[in-house]
Amino acid sequence: MSSNEDRPSPGEAKARVAIDLGAESCRVSLLRWSDKGPTVDLVHRVANGPVHRGSSLRWPLEQILQGIEEGLRRAAVAAPEGIASIAVDGWAVDYVRLGAGGAPIAEPHCYRDERTIASKERADAIASPEMLFERIGAQPLRINSIYQLMADPASGIDAKAPWACFPEYVMHWLGGRRVAEYTNATHSGLVDPRTGDWDAELFRLLGIPIEAAPPIVQAGTSLGRVQGPLAGLDAYRETELIAPACHDTASAIAGIPTSLDCCAYICSGTWSLVGTLVEEPILKLEAMRARYTNQGAAAGGFCFHTNVNGMWIVKQCMDSWAADGRAWFIEDLVQEASTRTASGTIDVDAEPLLLDGQMPGRINHELQSRGFAPIPDEAGNEPVFARVIFESLASRYAGALKNLQEMLGRKLDRIHVLGGGSKNRLLTELTAERTGMQVEAGEAESSTIGNFAVQLAASEARGKKLGTEDVRRWAAVLCGKC
Repeated sequence: MSSNEDRPSPGEAKARVAIDLGAESCRVSLLRWSDKGPTVDLVHRVANGPVHRGSSLRWPLEQILQGIEEGLRRAAVAAPEGIASIAVDGWAVDYVRLGAGGAPIAEPHCYRDERTIASKERADAIASPEMLFERIGAQPLRINSIYQLMADPASGIDAKAPWACFPEYVMHWLGGRRVAEYTNATHSGLVDPRTGDWDAELFRLLGIPIEAAPPIVQAGTSLGRVQGPLAGLDAYRETELIAPACHDTASAIAGIPTSLDCCAYICSGTWSLVGTLVEEPILKLEAMRARYTNQGAAAGGFCFHTNVNGMWIVKQCMDSWAADGRAWFIEDLVQEASTRTASGTIDVDAEPLLLDGQMPGRINHELQSRGFAPIPDEAGNEPVFARVIFESLASRYAGALKNLQEMLGRKLDRIHVLGGGSKNRLLTELTAERTGMQVEAGEAESSTIGNFAVQLAASEARGKKLGTEDVRRWAAVLCGKC
């Protein structure tokens, strides 16, 4: 199909909105059409991050929702032609518990909250991590929804209260029905990859009420129309709510405009997801030991990747330095790091580096545990910390990709880097050096591109199952590749 056939007629097509929920910021973007083709503009960005509430780590739900509403109002002003649809993607595993009338019971916990240490220990005593992996295909990480749901009663939360994962909750808040979109649901650790539905026996085994879980739907499913105050705006009178690939990584993969045959991906952001697409889940324990996981892809198949601690480590260091009056812009930090030498490397997935606060000290502890000298945490040494992080990430990527190719039994010839890390030239160069593979930088906002691509493909499919090629074709249009 030609690019002209792909584009709606100028002046006739309504705009569309993609909301991308990130652990550091939430973004509202607007897709509009003109005789020159599509344009995607960021209309509003809301700062985000977990907050301490006593001994708990929570998400500032009201702040996030207020920022999203402000972004949607700005989008309505910018799109007098009206808005055809809204879709929301975001990080996985966290959810909102609902009370009477669908109102949140409380601010949702952040996956980094340490309450899941005890619940995972209890779960492991009932169902071993090995058994869970062979059954579910999801890496049994402490952050997974399965362990959070088990931890709720000890946090004073009714285990029978209905819940919805964060992106799906936002669409429910906007007027849509309560669902769990498949790509996001697979991150819970409670979905049977063979059936694509909740594993009812596992819910029973672990004492998690399945009646509180929402029904699973596929990416591209219509969830109804916008309701409430926003529906009173002309732009939103007939706006449809569409479930995209609600997990932001699945959306990012959907935003790649070219085939992933013989290609790995690295979604580089707060986390780094290193892997490739596979048609069937890989459930052998070798994959678990290599820390790989199977997560649903937007239009069939599985995202088979390992979860690597990512730019979270850098951001935590920058926050620490800023609090000490040593603020840095990431671009300057990367530039300076390119002129420095690393004092050693660390295991970026070490448990202390997943936690909140005191990151420079945590890095030094990890360096010393490997026999390297600590870095004095003082002005001028910030780029040395950054160089250690980037060298360590590149080494971890190389190990992950070596394991991946061994498990697949075939070679991969290139790496497609997505997300904010695609702008980090030093990290991409180090990755190419460590892996010996060609590295191509993709879209920094690939999750937004994939979100829009699913919306467009779903509207075109009119209720039929989405096809990978249909989603990729729209991604190519939006990336200017057609």
